[in-house]
Amino acid sequence: MSILNPPLSNYKVTLSYDGRSFLGWQRHGDKPTIQFALEQAVTKAFAVRVAVQGSGRTDRGAHAHGQVASFQLPTGTQPELIKEKLNQILPVEVRIVAVSCAAVDFHACDSAIAKHYRYLIWNNRVLPAEHDGRVWHIKGPLDVQAMADACSIFVGEQDFASFATKTNFKQKSTRRTVTKAVLSHELPMITFDICADGFLYKMVRNIVRAIVKVGEGRYTREDLCRILVAKDRQAAPGTAPASGLYLEQVFYSQDELLDKTGKGILR
Repeated sequence: MSILNPPLSNYKVTLSYDGRSFLGWQRHGDKPTIQFALEQAVTKAFAVRVAVQGSGRTDRGAHAHGQVASFQLPTGTQPELIKEKLNQILPVEVRIVAVSCAAVDFHACDSAIAKHYRYLIWNNRVLPAEHDGRVWHIKGPLDVQAMADACSIFVGEQDFASFATKTNFKQKSTRRTVTKAVLSHELPMITFDICADGFLYKMVRNIVRAIVKVGEGRYTREDLCRILVAKDRQAAPGTAPASGLYLEQVFYSQDELLDKTGKGILR
């Protein structure tokens, strides 16, 4: 084996980031994106050029607590060393949370079986500085109970075409299985959690906008049912800001979907 072509091993990397300074996850030339920052850091730390795969694309201004990436490095590179070196180089808004060796066929996106997103709303006239760009700031009153009651209509295997913003590529299917959609609150903070086997482009933000319409008294639960059945984006309202969206966790095995009680954490 030539020393110029050492054997490579696959690594799984979990990272968090504050997306305010980035144009999203997906690489766009040398513009500031999370993927580009991570690839540049790997090159600087280990003197190799790698293609980093992400579990999914987060939007411009969106955040993550549990984004997952995968890439290859020379066999024998220690996970703790990878974490240490990358955190020394990456912008402070991006932190490596964990690194582990992965199977040769592991792919951050293709191997995922489910994801958990969280959306935060600050419902008060005054927004604390630390939440600027980290929540959706809604000053007017919201009927939180009506919003919570409306969430359950999204649970189950359904066609979410009404909540999928069109992209420049054709989706094979707009059907997804949502296993959890719940809204909780410690006012003025409102938290919406949604888990599914996959998400369409801007699906979470579109669902959140519709739920907020209910809270504003402009939609009812029945209106959301009608929109869902329509399977038409034109039947639904607009899109919630990216500022409140967080990728919380990506799941790769059934074991990860179980909590300590043995019940599915997504159900």
